[in-house]
Amino acid sequence: MQQQPSLSLTDDDRFDRFRRISWWDQDKLAKAKIVVIGAGALGNEILKNLALLGVGKLFVADLDRIETSNLSRSILFRQRDEGRAKAQAAAEAVKDINPDARAQWFHGDVVHELGLGVYHWADLVIAGLDNREARLWINRCCWKTNTPWVDGATEILQGVVRVFVPPDGPCYECTMSAADWKVLKNERRSCAGLRPAQAEQGRVPTTPVTASVVAALECQEALKFLHGLEVLAGRGLVLDGLTNDFYVVRYNAQQDCNSHDTWEQIVPLEEGAGQVTVRTLLQMAEARLGKGTILELSQDILTAFHCPRCDVSEDVFRPRGAVSEWAARCPRCGQDRRVESTQSVQGSEPFLDRSFAALGIPPYDIVVARRGLARLAFEFEGDASAVLGPAYQPAELGKGGAS
Repeated sequence: MQQQPSLSLTDDDRFDRFRRISWWDQDKLAKAKIVVIGAGALGNEILKNLALLGVGKLFVADLDRIETSNLSRSILFRQRDEGRAKAQAAAEAVKDINPDARAQWFHGDVVHELGLGVYHWADLVIAGLDNREARLWINRCCWKTNTPWVDGATEILQGVVRVFVPPDGPCYECTMSAADWKVLKNERRSCAGLRPAQAEQGRVPTTPVTASVVAALECQEALKFLHGLEVLAGRGLVLDGLTNDFYVVRYNAQQDCNSHDTWEQIVPLEEGAGQVTVRTLLQMAEARLGKGTILELSQDILTAFHCPRCDVSEDVFRPRGAVSEWAARCPRCGQDRRVESTQSVQGSEPFLDRSFAALGIPPYDIVVARRGLARLAFEFEGDASAVLGPAYQPAELGKGGAS
């Protein structure tokens, strides 16, 4: 009879092999707060790796639902998941891999429906996306909240991994060419700044092999960052699977880049966006900064449509880019209506007694108060519990959870 091998004293430690690495700190990973945006082919591999590594708190965001074509490139999805929200199915799969992980999911558009507080909460953002608009938005949110982020992209057997660390150095916007801006302008917005009726997400041809390699490199950069090791800050690792070439490119910071704006101070509010009126926050900001303070919203809010022919206005109060161009058609005469929008509050607006939620601001968002060069950012921290779900821990809000 063959003798069974004896168990070592560490075989009951899930992360024993990791702890044997001289610089490894499993507690850092258990405390880490990571936002993963995109739960497709790249996102599946990223989340699988983070779950295996023992990352403690994960926030998964995606706006799509699972289709049959996803199953050939997404290790976390099964046939029975077809039609489900990608973010939800992925978050549940993370819990199956590592029951100790606290994973929250968000099904929606991160550009218009996800508050900036999530970025401020995170130690790191990792993206697996297929369009420029979302990348640019994530970049600006990360720069404002001083949150490093890792970007990955794939196409067939090619890929690239980039790391951006605010407040210094090059960012994603710094890497954008004139051709990138042209595609972004033409494909994602109508002339009025509304969402084109037929807008679709990019469908980039790729393989599970390429996604696996790129996602693994993204997670490796995340792992190094959390341990204080050198990362690809301001650089990109490019891989060509056809020729087996790997090389690093260095990006230059653009002095006039619109993304290079980092808030020095973010003040937490006990209330949520649905509990604070615009007038109340403006008064609070004036008490700190003085008369003449204005509020700057995180995005352009479409307040109303007005039809000059019918002389009728309709309140909207939604992020401008989230509203379809078809909604601008007048239901009476069929003509395009005039768009009325705002991204700042001066103090004389007719909607001052609306809550920020009623204004179209997402929960757990951040609003900036400015007077001259002085400014303060106010975060609706009262929404944190509802938005972060099981990943919410009051003592760990803001940066520092991985330290």
